[in-house]
Amino acid sequence: MFVEVNYHQKQKEKNEICGDVFLSQKIKAENRTIIVLADGLGAGIKANILASMTASMALNFVKANSPIEHTAKIIMSTLPVDSFRKISYCSFTILDIVGNNIKLIEYGNPGAFIWKDGRFFEPRKKEIGIPNHKVKQVLYTAELTINQFDRIILVTDGITQSGIGGINTPFGWGRDDVKNYVHALLDENQNTLAEDMAGKIITQAVKHDTYAAKDDMTCGVVYFREPRKVLFCTGPPYNELNDNFLAREIDAFSGRKIISGGTTAQIVSRELQREINVNISSVVPGLPPDSEMAGIDLVTEGILTLGKVSEFLQSLPQLNSDLKGPAGKIIKLFHENDEIIFLTGTRVNEAHQDPTLPVELEIRRNVVKKIADLLESKFLKKVEIKYI
Repeated sequence: MFVEVNYHQKQKEKNEICGDVFLSQKIKAENRTIIVLADGLGAGIKANILASMTASMALNFVKANSPIEHTAKIIMSTLPVDSFRKISYCSFTILDIVGNNIKLIEYGNPGAFIWKDGRFFEPRKKEIGIPNHKVKQVLYTAELTINQFDRIILVTDGITQSGIGGINTPFGWGRDDVKNYVHALLDENQNTLAEDMAGKIITQAVKHDTYAAKDDMTCGVVYFREPRKVLFCTGPPYNELNDNFLAREIDAFSGRKIISGGTTAQIVSRELQREINVNISSVVPGLPPDSEMAGIDLVTEGILTLGKVSEFLQSLPQLNSDLKGPAGKIIKLFHENDEIIFLTGTRVNEAHQDPTLPVELEIRRNVVKKIADLLESKFLKKVEIKYI
């Protein structure tokens, strides 16, 4: 079961930065995913700083398995309190997912929307009072198990209060209508991805505010489902006797398939007796065009394209499926899949060791490792590297 995590945000009108912060981290060794949504009081830079501080502390304390009461006490003691309203300057929601066991912690934010076994589910919550010299603080915790195709939706109050004062939403969008909207989305497409659902909820909330957000809005969605896989093959095998093995591995893989590298593509073409046809329409400045081969989703040049993919992954805040050219098509396939298996040949291409060539022409294995690290740490993909 793959844990897909994604979110969308919209800052309050006339603000350049969102006062909400969404953080997530997967800990591969523990089969664990930690998610924090923090909402700083007000809007703009000050709210963002408070939310960033809260989210970072919460993520690190939960990762270290600190007791929730201890974690909450430290966070709440650290945050300033509004002297007039007697509320903390930041609210937060935490999800600690280990396997299919979930621990939910809520303070101040709208309660999580939990879609479980084909319906909305309200877990039994425990109220915990946190003594504080500034003001009494109360948070709620719950524990539950999750199954395949279940979802958890986290929102800030900019979502549930959107449209407040409007003709159709005088008291804001509200929990019940958010549920109805999500239910309709799932009736239309039960396989709606986390990213798509989060984006549609944000779009609908902004629409309620007549397309001018009256508060910061964040929607994060967690979707538990079967993983979608892509095989990324680059580089010829160390031993030429393994050429046929490489081709058969690619042919037998049940998922999307990418071949990166001219020599690698020629090996697969020869062993599987399939033609390679260059796609002239894919030409972009600085990169050779991609090619087509029966049974393969994408065939590209090797090291230059890999370098551009690495560059994109380092600069993008989120995976973007709208990039052009061969590297953009690779990013799109990464974006659309959850598990990326790198099948990396270890035969050394002497051209890539020439010191007169540009610095970005690193050894293939180093570039692949950099890409894999970015996909795993930054974009929460499940990554495996196999050498041949």
